[in-house]
Amino acid sequence: MKLSEYSLIITIDADLENNPKHIPELIQQIANFDIVVASRTKLPRISEKIASKTLGKIVGVTDTLSNFRAYRKETVSRFNLRGGETFGAEFLVIAKKKGLTIGEIKYDPPPRRKNPRIGGKIKANLRIIWALIKSLALYLV
Repeated sequence: MKLSEYSLIITIDADLENNPKHIPELIQQIANFDIVVASRTKLPRISEKIASKTLGKIVGVTDTLSNFRAYRKETVSRFNLRGGETFGAEFLVIAKKKGLTIGEIKYDPPPRRKNPRIGGKIKANLRIIWALIKSLALYLV
């Protein structure tokens, strides 16, 4: 992202669970914010709901684990990620701590696949909870 030639960066998952039709809305909203998150209106996992109720309240978005986002390139250069896998939550924590503005659009997600890419239900929820703990710890440091 730091090597991008363009002033606007869009990130989107390659698994087709994020519909690219929302990209124009992200682009429109980035004029008002440093980062804009495309948040799902329905979070499928209990761990994602917990992340929304905790970290989401801190950073001001309902889907802290959504990697469907728009960034201003100049803000990305201010990031020094160190938390490892946090499913993108660390970006939001750093942005909040640096006083960057975080916006949000909401969209209705498509139905979930039967087998999530990060493992079964227990494994996926544990990985998400671990990412949440790391992100909350980074916020508190």
